[in-house]
Amino acid sequence: MPDPLPETLPRAICLGEAMVMLAGESGVPLEDVESFRRSVGGAECNVAGGLAALGVSTGWISRLGDDGFGRHVVRDLQARGVEVGGVEKDPDRPTALYVKHTIDGHSRMYYYRSSSAAAAMDPTFLDRPEVWERLASAELVHTTGITVAISSTAAAMLERLAELRDRYGFMLSVDLNWRPALWRDQDPAPLWRLLRAADVVLIGADEALVFAGTNDPAELRELLGARPTLVVKNDSHSALVLEPDGRRTEVPAVTVDVVEPVGAGDAFAAGYLAGTLQGLPVAQRLRLGHLSAAAVLAVPEDHAAPLDPAVRQALLSCSDEEWAGVKVP
Repeated sequence: MPDPLPETLPRAICLGEAMVMLAGESGVPLEDVESFRRSVGGAECNVAGGLAALGVSTGWISRLGDDGFGRHVVRDLQARGVEVGGVEKDPDRPTALYVKHTIDGHSRMYYYRSSSAAAAMDPTFLDRPEVWERLASAELVHTTGITVAISSTAAAMLERLAELRDRYGFMLSVDLNWRPALWRDQDPAPLWRLLRAADVVLIGADEALVFAGTNDPAELRELLGARPTLVVKNDSHSALVLEPDGRRTEVPAVTVDVVEPVGAGDAFAAGYLAGTLQGLPVAQRLRLGHLSAAAVLAVPEDHAAPLDPAVRQALLSCSDEEWAGVKVP
């Protein structure tokens, strides 16, 4: 029996794979690690948690194994304020895992996601009442290029999602999240189609150079077409928005002592998208993205609590000169 619908459906929906992350003891070879710290990762669920932390009612939709790791993912997201009524449990396929190992100051990820429950998502998944009712009610649906890459059926599902956007009227946001290892021996044509169909495309300047052969915003506009608003993140330097009408807004990043970069891009996406849903001016959307990313950069986990609301509001409203001097934390 499906869970009853909540009285108010989420404004934002994130659709994609979650994974349990096992972080090994740092500084020793992986084969000698005896204990691991468990947490929840995955681009779309990171964004979902970030949106919820910023006060946006948010749901996460996907498939999980009917196993202990899947139940942990659900509990973790619920504890972070994310609505999970659209999640489907798979009795046969597992919840995906990845191991994070740090040695000599460098982190490496080892993924165990082949044949995961999420990889079995296909276009019919969107026909489930628990899914389409949430999509039809949402103002924003967010996904990433990772979900396109995990299986051909998931890629086909996202092509159908773009069609449903035209029926239901939500804003479709796509973060490139280019992962070359996932695309080995795969044609990226479905990803190009999804990016061109999106209303918002978030893309890192470094990954754009590898994926598209350029990180120039005007050239990316030519490649991606006239529809999407482009949000180009230039690592620790700045981020800019290029709107379909040609307007361009650029905001420098804040200073932060980086502990771990993993998850910062998802946090930036959550901040920018929260600002969009809250009707902030474009420059403040970018500032909120930078502040959200900085909070994650300052901790070893994939996500972090946002800044105190009063501090955050003061920084969103400060002068450009004051913004240039901001350091987090």
